[in-house]
Amino acid sequence: MRDYSEELKNRAKFIQDKLKESGAAGIIFGNSGGKDSALVGILCKNACDNVLGVIMPCESKRNFGEDMEDGLEVARQFNIDNITVDLTETKKAICQEIENAAQITASASKNIAPRLRMTTLYTIGQSKNYLVAGTGNKSEAYMGYFTKWGDGAYDLNPIADLTVTEVYEFLEYLNAPKNIRTKAPSAGLFEGQTDESEMGVTYNEIDEYIATGKGTPESVARIERAHRISEHKRRMPDVYK
Repeated sequence: MRDYSEELKNRAKFIQDKLKESGAAGIIFGNSGGKDSALVGILCKNACDNVLGVIMPCESKRNFGEDMEDGLEVARQFNIDNITVDLTETKKAICQEIENAAQITASASKNIAPRLRMTTLYTIGQSKNYLVAGTGNKSEAYMGYFTKWGDGAYDLNPIADLTVTEVYEFLEYLNAPKNIRTKAPSAGLFEGQTDESEMGVTYNEIDEYIATGKGTPESVARIERAHRISEHKRRMPDVYK
């Protein structure tokens, strides 16, 4: 297990260094009410005073219920400024316009909300001269379980090297709200959605594979395929040279 006391200091310094390098006045992050956003918010608040969490519900009942409550609890416990921007009508409006020209597939539709959230964070961040903090972990990145140009877009990410197992350990060390540490991880993209059911593999299996290269034949096959087909998400676009 990592020394999370030392990790807290080192990651706070990383954030402080990026603020100094950029001349930014603070940090903004999407406060989803999940494990990763909670850890990012806490780390950023340990690094500087000017931290803004943005709760961005979009259609899903979970966005307006459990996740919003957990996001607000993190903000209260760690004294993080927080605002809410409801993107439900925005998504409806953009879908209506797009559907006048082309049919939106189910997979394309579920990626709209993360991209609207990215736009929201960057608009507020640029207006306030704040850097956008990413909230993706190592396990999700390996699987490609994030939206390209959505939650995969950010100025800095203080947890990108941590597996989901380590994220939970860190949150335990920080005494983050219990529900965040115990509820099933979910991006809240649609009703009843959970990360593990959508990927078809558990985070424990993913983390074991990352650490050892081992697992059941079924889990290894799923993980390796997900990693292979999502490689385009982890690199910059190809350009003509």
